[in-house]
Amino acid sequence: MKDESAFHACDPCACLNPRRDFVRRVVALAAGLVAGSRGLVAAAELPIGFGDSLGRAGDEMTYPIPASDGATIDRDNAVIIVRLQGKVMAFNLSCPHQNAAVRWRQADLRFECSKHDSVYTPDGTYVGGRATRNMDRFAIKRSGSSIIVNVAQMIQSDEQKAAWDAAFVAV
Repeated sequence: MKDESAFHACDPCACLNPRRDFVRRVVALAAGLVAGSRGLVAAAELPIGFGDSLGRAGDEMTYPIPASDGATIDRDNAVIIVRLQGKVMAFNLSCPHQNAAVRWRQADLRFECSKHDSVYTPDGTYVGGRATRNMDRFAIKRSGSSIIVNVAQMIQSDEQKAAWDAAFVAV
């Protein structure tokens, strides 16, 4: 009997076939680079900062519309606001794999899971790692010079692809 733990440090994962896992990662990386290449180019100048919401009413949080491309991380409310190429999106701070916090890696121009190194383009598109879907987005709408994020309405790309694709505000 094989010792499966010798292949992966993540015992709760069902990643038991290293060859298949490797091929899946290579294919996902190639697809992500092709699909997200415009986002990667624009991310070279993507400043990242920390901030708070302007206020909260129930499950809706209000944030200012960012003046330029960049990302603001609201650690207290586990929300990332990203403005990129004329769109504003709101993401859950947790990786969809096992809910560890994602972080921005400026040197690599990407978001990365702090636990298992899943990789995402600046628009939240999954590129590789243990996760199996894009970063989760929140429903978002515009209100004057602000955006309103509904933190109770998390949209998963694998279950609600059309809603995930549409979960942004044009600016």
